[in-house]
Amino acid sequence: MVMSGVKGTEKKTFFYRILDGVERAGNKLPHPFTLFILLCAAVIAISFIAARMELSVQHPTSGEEVIVKSLMSAEGIRYMILNMVKNFSDFAPLGLVLTMMLGVGMAEEAGLMTAFMKKFMVGASDRMLLISIFLVGICGNIASDAAAVIVPSIAGAIFYATKRNPLVGIAAGYAAACAGFSANLLIAGTDALLAGITEEAAKIIDPNITVNPTVNYYFMVASTLILTFAGVWVTNKYVIPLAGDYISKGTIKEDQNLEITKAEKTGLRKAGIVTLVYWGLMIISLIPKNSPLRSDNGTIIPSPFISGIVPFIFLWFVIAGIAYGKAVGAIRSEADIPRLMANAMKGMAGYIVLVFVIAQFVNYFNWTNLGMVISVTLTKALSALNFTGLPMIIGVLIISTIINIFIGSGSAKWALLAPVFVPMFMMLDYSPSFAQLAYRIGDSTTNAITPLFPYFPILLGFMKKYDDSAGVGTAMSYILPYTLVFGAVWILQLIIWFLLALPLGPGSSIFM
Repeated sequence: MVMSGVKGTEKKTFFYRILDGVERAGNKLPHPFTLFILLCAAVIAISFIAARMELSVQHPTSGEEVIVKSLMSAEGIRYMILNMVKNFSDFAPLGLVLTMMLGVGMAEEAGLMTAFMKKFMVGASDRMLLISIFLVGICGNIASDAAAVIVPSIAGAIFYATKRNPLVGIAAGYAAACAGFSANLLIAGTDALLAGITEEAAKIIDPNITVNPTVNYYFMVASTLILTFAGVWVTNKYVIPLAGDYISKGTIKEDQNLEITKAEKTGLRKAGIVTLVYWGLMIISLIPKNSPLRSDNGTIIPSPFISGIVPFIFLWFVIAGIAYGKAVGAIRSEADIPRLMANAMKGMAGYIVLVFVIAQFVNYFNWTNLGMVISVTLTKALSALNFTGLPMIIGVLIISTIINIFIGSGSAKWALLAPVFVPMFMMLDYSPSFAQLAYRIGDSTTNAITPLFPYFPILLGFMKKYDDSAGVGTAMSYILPYTLVFGAVWILQLIIWFLLALPLGPGSSIFM
């Protein structure tokens, strides 16, 4: 294996010593579930101390005095006991994400998502191959984390089959699926998950506010296209020259089936027809001014259609999955549909457990008024220092990036940051959707390089299949250019969006 510049990276250079330190520090952190139990305990203790100190602030909209309430008081203890179940069941992201995953997960279990990714990449011309890998990888988060496994595997096999360096294909696929995770051409589970947490945090300032999953849609569609071409440029400019020519040094088993079967082609065609018919009917139903999918004023933005986009996406994936599943034999009777949905939900068990403690933490934070007090205090401090506007926004993005290196769960990170950042943005006249956007950029870019990301060991496994000497240094040297360029490009896009005050999504703007 000829890899100019890579062999040296296996030595303990300063950069890789830093990475080793990050890995050691991260491994010492408790599991996110335990971390949020400790955070709940911290909120209880801090609320007691702050209440004894009679800390308070003035509410930015109502002008009323907001005093910190103690969870160790009689009222607080009753609140924790009587609201434990309610905090969990009413936590907005829970229902949104589970609904999305019922539909998307069923389509994935039927084989639709894998077949689509395979068809899109394998069928691409040499010129379009890299574009296909990045476009599919970035949009792959519609299938949650599955893209981090499927796309690098298929991309590596395609590169190997076409006499190219398979490590380049693996790196490109992994970077697309992980570093570009938040972007998409479609509304994904990530949009629903983050919007629910953002709404909970925004209610600290405005109890009547709603944040729907489409609030960052325009920005993320543009991001998908921009990052696709940025990824192609990085691959051609840096990664391919770095990798050099490929000489096999791994134990390769050609068990990756890249051939699209006749049944899969039929299934994809039927799923495509169903998709066109379904969304065609949706468009037709939106045409009448008095359509129930429009608002009372006859508008589409805002409207029940936009606010309730999750049920429409859920139904779309269900019927597309059924059409595909029946064609390939994955669905033979109506009993197979709930079976596939149940299989998909098995993978959500860890998320449900984590949400239980996250919901308690968020609600404790809001009930005690600590979120309001911290947000108002930070806002005043930032205003006094004149650290507002773009510098503050980029600062939030960088904080998200740093935390992302140590905590893998995106929902856990945003649940930790949103109760402070969202109200702070709102008090500075920025929308909750803009605060969410700044977080999403920081959260995505370093996914690919943190050794603590759950799929990083899988990346190493894929690389070792083709080069048994590949290690953490090899993987980092291939992936780091994508992280740096994606981060720079995304920040530049955010700055342009901010300066031009472009809409972030349907009915969603940067400013309040």
